[in-house]
Amino acid sequence: MSTASASTPVRVAILGASGYTGAELMRLLLRHPRVRITALTGERAAGKPVAEVFPHLAPYDLPVLTKIADVNWDEVDFVFCGLPHGTTQEVIAGLPPHVRVCDLSADFRLFNVDTYAEWYGHAHKAVDLQENAVYGLSEVAREQVSKARLVANPGCYPTASLLPLLPLLKDGLISADDIIIDAKSGVSGAGRDAKQGSLYCEVAEGMHAYGIASHRHAPEIEQSLGWAAGRGDIRIAFTPHLIPMNRGMMATTYVRLKDGVDVAALRASLEKAYAGAAFVKLLAPGVGPQTRHVAGSNLSLINVFADRIPGRAILVSVIDNLMKGASGQAVQNFNIMNGFDETLGLDVVPVFP
Repeated sequence: MSTASASTPVRVAILGASGYTGAELMRLLLRHPRVRITALTGERAAGKPVAEVFPHLAPYDLPVLTKIADVNWDEVDFVFCGLPHGTTQEVIAGLPPHVRVCDLSADFRLFNVDTYAEWYGHAHKAVDLQENAVYGLSEVAREQVSKARLVANPGCYPTASLLPLLPLLKDGLISADDIIIDAKSGVSGAGRDAKQGSLYCEVAEGMHAYGIASHRHAPEIEQSLGWAAGRGDIRIAFTPHLIPMNRGMMATTYVRLKDGVDVAALRASLEKAYAGAAFVKLLAPGVGPQTRHVAGSNLSLINVFADRIPGRAILVSVIDNLMKGASGQAVQNFNIMNGFDETLGLDVVPVFP
């Protein structure tokens, strides 16, 4: 279901282009050989050139920021929606039917609209669209993504957590009833708006857990784990933490092995699941993934370790929360939706140090 011929670029709009995910989308799409950016929106920044909002993008020819109401949809084939949670459903419902969408908010990630209302505090405002939305964990849902009009781009914590977990659950190697996820994110995950909890003095030289036993990514993770395990009653222990760095995310996950299963079997499962995957890499035995080794890239580095406790294992996964956890995976899904090579615009080597 491609929106472009071999010679015609896809005309792209980025809604919410004044945030961190919008900046990352622009950075990636500016070097994408099959894209022309035709519209950028930022409600509070409308009328401003991109250079005024993001000086690092000043050298590039980009449209002036505008309001969503002023976008000429006849000049748009595809939308990346980077609007805040709770604002996206009505916007996407109002788009012309020819426009395909990758939504980076949480508004279409939960298939059950009652679950959405429970966790987000209001009724779902686009139930008909939700019925056909595809949860776009790229490596897991390529076929469904390729046919979709609307892809719900996964959250950063779910992406880091699910990539090592799903193959092991699907292969029946670990228990679905005893999963503990300890996850940590850089501060950019909180967005660009001024908030007390994101101020330098609030986050520097320390770290803290937040959303304890109540973070909205928990049901998103459980939904995918339930799919892999073939059951709908999975509950996990999930605790996110904020760490004083700009970008990066690590998920350390503790699992119980099924009888007769060892870490070698887990490695074999992961190797099979991600053989040939451009962005998910299983490291050599004993090598611990580090956030600094994926910064600025769409990579996910994973590994598995035997726990000191018999019958248990530890999974470690790292991503850049703004890339594979948001804009990078969105571009990956865009490529799949349009029949392009998955790596177009994403062949970015990590920045080090």
